Amino acid sequence: MRKLKWILSTTAFVLAAVGLAGVSGMARAEENENAVIPSKVYIGDVAVGGMTAEEARQAVIEDVDGKLEAVITLKAGETEKTVTAKELGVEWVNTDVADEAALIGKVGNLIQRYKDMKDLENEDKIFEVEYSADYDKVSAWLEANTSEMNQQAVNHGLKRENGAFVIVEGQEGIEVDVKASAEAIVSYFAEEWNETDGSVALAANIVEPEGKREDLEAIQDVLGGFSTYFGDSAPGRITNVKHATSFIDGTVLYPGEEFSVYDAIEPLNAENGYELAGAYENGTTVESYGGGVCQVSTTLYNAVIRAELKVTERFNHSMLVSYVKPSMDAAIAGTYKNLRFMNTYDKPIYIEGYTNGGTLYFNIFGDETRPANREVRFESETVSEENPTPKFETTADPIGVVTRTQKAHIGNSARLWKIVLVDGVEESREIFNTSKYNASPDIYSVGTASANADAVYAINEALATQDVATIRAAAEYWCDEAIAAREQEAAAQQPPEVPETPETTEKPDDSDKKDDKKDDKKDDKKDDKKDDKKDTEQSEDDPEDE
Repeated sequence: MRKLKWILSTTAFVLAAVGLAGVSGMARAEENENAVIPSKVYIGDVAVGGMTAEEARQAVIEDVDGKLEAVITLKAGETEKTVTAKELGVEWVNTDVADEAALIGKVGNLIQRYKDMKDLENEDKIFEVEYSADYDKVSAWLEANTSEMNQQAVNHGLKRENGAFVIVEGQEGIEVDVKASAEAIVSYFAEEWNETDGSVALAANIVEPEGKREDLEAIQDVLGGFSTYFGDSAPGRITNVKHATSFIDGTVLYPGEEFSVYDAIEPLNAENGYELAGAYENGTTVESYGGGVCQVSTTLYNAVIRAELKVTERFNHSMLVSYVKPSMDAAIAGTYKNLRFMNTYDKPIYIEGYTNGGTLYFNIFGDETRPANREVRFESETVSEENPTPKFETTADPIGVVTRTQKAHIGNSARLWKIVLVDGVEESREIFNTSKYNASPDIYSVGTASANADAVYAINEALATQDVATIRAAAEYWCDEAIAAREQEAAAQQPPEVPETPETTEKPDDSDKKDDKKDDKKDDKKDDKKDDKKDTEQSEDDPEDE
């Protein structure tokens, strides 16, 4: 009986203990939700003792945000680029340590909980903050900024001195390997970053300069050349022609490379050394920075086509130019009209451009591989012409002022023929390009102001004819000076009036005779005055009599 009683007592104790433990566990679960972290616990540099898990998490986030402003210097060769850790997409990843810190001394058996709390008395408990960089964000940043970090290779080149070529050594370039560099940055933040400013060496590839010495040494032959005259241009235009030519002179173009004239000479503004000069715009001539550079592109175009390089973009002018025949021009206008061409030879070519005595020259040098008995010619053909009608604009200037404000340009449709001769015999003839040039009229400003109503009427009648000669004649005839001169001349032609002779002694024998003579004389005077007046009126009304 004692044994059974003991067993029952033990069982009751165990059941009681389990019951108490269950009640106690439920109480602890409720406590842990709002439990505070013990003292001397840190997450990174943040002391989180006395905080709940959520409070600790927010405190660490604020601290991490500040650390993510650390500046990271990325290096590629001799170039550097700085970026913050946050911009690279770096984040705190082990955010669950806040929950772990809140459970210290609250989980495990009594011995474990006791041990955890006892350890805190001896030393601080520190949870490390772990970081991770997002690979996709890092790659995107590198893609967007690679151009700033790459070092372009400088190709081996040439310069022409005293009629001979001298080789210029090139320089290696560096190109960032985006994929390998992104992996290096991700690894750095996962394993090495100490939450302060740092640096990462990017993965980069060496880019060798183009051009072999033997290829450059082969450039000796003139493949094509052309010249135009600009010496009678205005000073600003002369400056622009010389300046743009200097940007092109010395260019080495490797096989398959394309050359853009606009890219070589822009921007066309005062800061880049250009001056105001005449240029075409909407059918008129205006003053524009860089006016005259089209003669540079045109001269180069004619050298290029004689070298038989591939022209990839060319536009004719809106109106005819004077320095080449129709369809032989190449216009430059902003970014929408440009001259581009490609080196289709197996060796590099050299572009030489210079001016001498008012003449512009361009020569294309290379390794001539075309047969010596083969010749290329280009012929311009005008298909049709359009002569514009003069245009007259009235102004408030006095009658007599007639000024041509714009010179006419004949409209023209043209084409350029490429002709190939072998041993002097024409082998082929093909249309190389076609061009359409707009007509632009002579524009005259005509003064129509006068106090004389007849003059105003006459100049308007002349304007209605739209004939330059008629308008000029009317303007000359009805100007104030001409009217005043005619009036003065008419006044000078009037004979002076003769006073009548007073009567003295009457003579009955011949009085009738004298009276008749007197009357005849008066009648003659009246007739003379009448004729003079008629002549004066006719000369004022009929300009052809002047």
